[in-house]
Amino acid sequence: QVQLVESGGGLVQAGGSLRLSCAASGSIGSINVMDWYRQAPGKQRELVARISSGGATVWPDSVKGRFIISRDTTKNTAYLQMNNLKPEDTGVYYCHTPVTGAWGQGTQVTVSS
Repeated sequence: QVQLVESGGGLVQAGGSLRLSCAASGSIGSINVMDWYRQAPGKQRELVARISSGGATVWPDSVKGRFIISRDTTKNTAYLQMNNLKPEDTGVYYCHTPVTGAWGQGTQVTVSS
């Protein structure tokens, strides 16, 4: 099994930055793809970014140019750098490994206007 632990969330003013981390442990040899999702209050969870050996991608258009996903394979950790944060970025951010189905517990990001 794979365990995922997110960290780095918090309260930030609009225009600020945060870097989220997702540390993986367990049967990490099966991990190639790592995703970041977010869930805003009252909304469905949405895919924000994905990284694999094939590259990195961010969705939706509202975060392109502001969010960057990266990973450090030596530390089994994925990162989500979030810049120029907006109030609509508020939500719980989760990391996920689609191959194993593992989810982290989530980390709260709150952006004040």
